[in-house]
Amino acid sequence: MIQLQYFARYREALGLDSEALPWSPALASLDDLRRLLLARGGVWNVLDEQNLMCARNQELCSLATELQDGDEVAFFPTVTGG
Repeated sequence: MIQLQYFARYREALGLDSEALPWSPALASLDDLRRLLLARGGVWNVLDEQNLMCARNQELCSLATELQDGDEVAFFPTVTGG
């Protein structure tokens, strides 16, 4: 099982703060997971941003990071300030 968390405006756009998805070998990386979510269409396209940030098991990582059963994944937008 993969535990997903969505933060900030992603949570607002999706109307969802977390969910659990069954893990499968097809989900070899965070990008595979993101593409699965994008295939849902509609509001899920918010996860197609260039500045998408992600974390695996509470550590910042890239979309190329490997996924394993039991991982926790978080998606959140880049924070900007001035």
